[in-house]
Amino acid sequence: MAKRFSAETYVAGILAGDRMMLSRAITLVESRLASDQELAQQVINQVLPHTGNSFRIGITGVPGVGKSTFIEAFGNYLIEQQDKKLAVLAIDPTSQRTGGSILGDKTRMESLSHHPHAFIRPSPAGKSLGGVTKSTRETILLCEAAGYDAIFVETVGVGQSETAVHGMVDFFLLLMLAGAGDELQGIKRGIMEMADAIAITKADSNNQLKAKAAKAEYQNALHLYPLPASGWLPRVSVCSALKETGLEQIWQTMADYLEHTQQNGFFEQKRREQNLQWLFETIRQSLEEKFYAQPGVQQALPDIMRQVKEGEQSAFAAAAALLRLS
Repeated sequence: MAKRFSAETYVAGILAGDRMMLSRAITLVESRLASDQELAQQVINQVLPHTGNSFRIGITGVPGVGKSTFIEAFGNYLIEQQDKKLAVLAIDPTSQRTGGSILGDKTRMESLSHHPHAFIRPSPAGKSLGGVTKSTRETILLCEAAGYDAIFVETVGVGQSETAVHGMVDFFLLLMLAGAGDELQGIKRGIMEMADAIAITKADSNNQLKAKAAKAEYQNALHLYPLPASGWLPRVSVCSALKETGLEQIWQTMADYLEHTQQNGFFEQKRREQNLQWLFETIRQSLEEKFYAQPGVQQALPDIMRQVKEGEQSAFAAAAALLRLS
């Protein structure tokens, strides 16, 4: 078992920018032991006044889009050209099955993972999406307290994880490939509607013309959607992570969005709404964990599941019976 320190020791290390102490505090947050959770909450409460100063950026993309290559190139650009300290976190609801692709990506992001101003943290394996997102939210706060002023939250899984990431970031970037017609059919409309910007990747060598055509097609598609509550019309750009082109434009888009939403009050309003959302999701998750931990529920659940599966009892009646046992 990893050595545990006092809450004050964790806090002092985090505020001093000690990456080892930050990693150990995140491990506490990810632990399911009640004693670790209690200590983790003490640490988070103490660092809370030092949080909230980062730009939280969600990044998702279609399979094969080159997400890890983009994150490394864009991350290095922010560190070297924009003087940022960067943390890269992942949400991977499939990690219990696959080990989480960011574990492999971390070795591919070699220059970024070794940079003293970068911190890359894979998501924990073997948890439900709810568990992963809770620990990711708390990890964001710890990284902010440690002085990271740009935080990438990457979706590794697909589907529900995009919505989860959107609920914890300030800006949502969707990475797409050229050949827009096909992708427009294949990508969920909901993910397009969540995007604050779209970047067409791999716009190099023979792919440049396709990328420019895709850019026009996506921009036209975005005009068909109603203007979001932020009042921001999402922008589309092209980039090449290999050639390191288009990265400055993507960052300019993000900076413009930040200025726009801070001026009209949406940025602060969204952060406050997210805080409430985190509260209710944490309550829901905690109640669910306590419910399933009840001995009576654990004993009755297999048979009730069988009855529902075989159609011997309705799901509603079964749920009511289980709730009475708790």
